[in-house]
Amino acid sequence: MSGDRLQEMVERIRKFRDERDWMKFHDPKNLSVSIAIEAAELLEHFQWKDDKGVMEHVDRHRDEIADEIADVAMYLTELADNLGIDLIAAMEAKLEKNAQKYPVAKAKGVATKYDKL
Repeated sequence: MSGDRLQEMVERIRKFRDERDWMKFHDPKNLSVSIAIEAAELLEHFQWKDDKGVMEHVDRHRDEIADEIADVAMYLTELADNLGIDLIAAMEAKLEKNAQKYPVAKAKGVATKYDKL
């Protein structure tokens, strides 16, 4: 999502929230809890399925999965906005940190945590 599109989405989320007078409920704790809840709802789609079962489930439930992903993304976007965190800048900084922690020469093709590489 480009920066312009992200800013448009931030503004739409704010408008949706403010039209309903929900800012009083959207403090950092409650938004963080909501992110965790929605992420758990996303996880439910994949629980107890093997690789083949996951892909079959995704094929049959793509719209529902997209809804859960969108819920997580919207709450996360709003949390960053409410805290004055530039989400794109934060992701860029984190990618740079991860590049340092997981150099290609050591991390390529392995899922080992950085402190065990």
